[in-house]
Amino acid sequence: MKPSLQVGNTAEVHMLVTEDMCPAFDGVIVHRVYSTWSMAHHMELAARKVLAPHLDEDEEGIGGHLSIDHVAPAALGATVRIHAEATDLSGDCLTCEVTAWEGDTLLGRGRQVQRVFPKIALARIIDRAARRNQKGQEET
Repeated sequence: MKPSLQVGNTAEVHMLVTEDMCPAFDGVIVHRVYSTWSMAHHMELAARKVLAPHLDEDEEGIGGHLSIDHVAPAALGATVRIHAEATDLSGDCLTCEVTAWEGDTLLGRGRQVQRVFPKIALARIIDRAARRNQKGQEET
């Protein structure tokens, strides 16, 4: 990682809550609000934006942890801002505190951890997972 990656670096993602972001089960929208899984996705994106500019050419990041407290709803059509801030950089791990806001209303807060690997090492990890999957499919 480049030395420009520091505790305190931030990034944000902004979006309008659309119908595809509402919680749906078996194709049926349950509530016309911003879903927890959409919030999780956007928190991952914001944290990735903290890391990505600071990766060396031969490195790649991969998610290792995400925890969220979804504390308030945002209705369909609301504008949501996801803020990520680097709070810890230890070895190959970057930890970001992530928050979701609609205006001044806190919608959610959490923590996201990314691990940084050499691209070649990550390719081996992914290849092993693909082989496990192929083996499992052949056995069924």
